[in-house]
Amino acid sequence: MADVVDLICYPIKGCAGTSMGDALLTSAGLKHDRSFMVISEDGVYRTQRRHPRLALVRPTVSADGSRLTLDSADTTSGYGKVRLDVTTSAPRRDVDLFGTTFQGIDQGDEVAAWLSEFLGTPSRLVRVPPEHDRIADGLTPGPSGYADSSAVHLLSRSSLTLLNRRIAEQGTPPLPMNRFRPNIVVDSGSGKGHGSNGGDWAAVPHTEDRARRISIGGAELGYAKLAVRCAVTLVDQAAGVRQKREPLRTLASYRRAATGGVVFGAKFSVVRPGRLSVGDEVVVHEWGDAEL
Repeated sequence: MADVVDLICYPIKGCAGTSMGDALLTSAGLKHDRSFMVISEDGVYRTQRRHPRLALVRPTVSADGSRLTLDSADTTSGYGKVRLDVTTSAPRRDVDLFGTTFQGIDQGDEVAAWLSEFLGTPSRLVRVPPEHDRIADGLTPGPSGYADSSAVHLLSRSSLTLLNRRIAEQGTPPLPMNRFRPNIVVDSGSGKGHGSNGGDWAAVPHTEDRARRISIGGAELGYAKLAVRCAVTLVDQAAGVRQKREPLRTLASYRRAATGGVVFGAKFSVVRPGRLSVGDEVVVHEWGDAEL
């Protein structure tokens, strides 16, 4: 068994997340998740891979998505907030996400100027258009906004505990969960659940790799792929600074995928939308073999 212990939405791709007690899971992931993206003036996506200071941008979006506020976690530089009315009717423009062209709705010059100053490079902010029809690949394909791939990233606390135990053997302090930017964090459940798991599956590291069909609250998720980790995991999310080695060095010693790269956590598509809450039981209805 397992329970949801945290739900995190990232309204702007690459920027800070917001922890929530409950959230609506739409067909493209948690409501408002990765529905905005910072781009260069020529439309190429920006992420923490090259711009770690994005981690210090704290976005807040209104429940209906009509208002967006950007604040800064950098208290030393005196950046104020910028507030904007979100537009979905402005002309579309081409945006590049990992070499594929999609459409974005530019959110105007004021927020562009704020981001350009904060990041130290000309930047603009775009929103996913209502007609956005991107389908992410994987074992269960599904809609996705501006996320790297599938709509939902799920990770268990036991997987992080094992990683931190191995990192400690290298004399390095433990890493927080936010290094991996999950949407749904699960932990050992209350024991009241059911399903075909036959035990406290979340207590065993990386068991999420084998979950193929999951229900949480009124929603259902289908497994898409393992989460391949990149240099974003090197960024200290509180400082907006890239570190040198961990966790990629340690992950490479025991979580290297046969197809290349290191993996940590699993990606899911939304099979049935619904409302999720912290404390909800995570029921696995179908298991498979890990793709390592």
